[in-house]
Amino acid sequence: MLTTHSTRLERWLGASNVEHVSQAMANWYGPPIAVAGVPGEVYATGDGDFIGQIRAGWEATWEDRARDLMHRLRRGIRTASYSSKSTLHSLSSVADIISKATAGKSRTFSFNKVGPTGVANVTSTLWRVGPQPSAGSTPGGPPAGRQVDQTIVGAFPYTLPVSPDQQFFVSAFVLGSVAGNTLLLYDRIFDIAPNMNSSATQAVTGVPLRYQNTTGGNPDSIDGNFLFFEVGGTALAATAHNWTVCSYNDQTGAAGAVPLLTGNASAIVDRLDHPNNQWFAPLAVGDTGIKALTQLQLSAAVATGVCNAVIGHPLAWIPVPIASMALTIDGVMTAFQLQRIFDNAALSFLEVVKPSTTATTYTGTFTTVSG
Repeated sequence: MLTTHSTRLERWLGASNVEHVSQAMANWYGPPIAVAGVPGEVYATGDGDFIGQIRAGWEATWEDRARDLMHRLRRGIRTASYSSKSTLHSLSSVADIISKATAGKSRTFSFNKVGPTGVANVTSTLWRVGPQPSAGSTPGGPPAGRQVDQTIVGAFPYTLPVSPDQQFFVSAFVLGSVAGNTLLLYDRIFDIAPNMNSSATQAVTGVPLRYQNTTGGNPDSIDGNFLFFEVGGTALAATAHNWTVCSYNDQTGAAGAVPLLTGNASAIVDRLDHPNNQWFAPLAVGDTGIKALTQLQLSAAVATGVCNAVIGHPLAWIPVPIASMALTIDGVMTAFQLQRIFDNAALSFLEVVKPSTTATTYTGTFTTVSG
């Protein structure tokens, strides 16, 4: 796939947002991640580059288009700009999508996340904040942890499609109160709350139920499953610590170990217990995803505080280039390409590498169609 035209991408999203995603993707080990809200098919890659075609940015910017869409909405005009493109999904065409939607197979999910005060150049989790969906619950401790699904408090609740139907993302509107932030939409597949007041090894036996296919390239492939550590409802004590000897099974099922990850003394709630500019735990060289955790360990006992180890699967980058203006996301004719939302998916957001400490509120909707 060809490299994306950088000038057009910067004109569409803004140079700062493009740079933000590029830096966040440095050292990424998984497959390219779709960039939402960009006409065409644009993906961010592990070297911080962008690939795919952008069908915008010659003259009009994202802000220009958003204003035009708002103007059309105020006039009550509904437009359809999609062609009859065929897909590799059970939804065969745009006409089929419309047919399924009008037959009652569409769902609209609303969200309102009042984000926490952050730390500049550090990632925050929006799992624990509400009000919609409500603040996420705390997982259980070792060894079992928790297989996260749509029934867990904090996930978007929904009724599963009737078999053999599958659910696909088709559109979204996202608005942020502060410009320059970037969200990562991900499926939260497993979490566990280790004992922070211990430096002993802690076995993990729980295994995620989604994205467990060891054959690369499949929609449910392990490739891209990533690990992160989020501070829960209690800040960490002022104790220097590292995450050390954290073991896992990789994308083939073989054993691996996370290279040492430096934690943060006195880490505040809802931040990731990671170094600056790092939103995912590194993996052993050559590994592309985590099938399951097998062990966690801290280098020093942290007397107080809560921290969850989470396995997620990335779905898309969502840049927020302009404050208080909705970003329109097309899930059919862009890099989303009718991204499948697997049964029981627990969708959530990370606020990746915040450019400032300012708390940001995110409001919006996204729509899926089953077929």
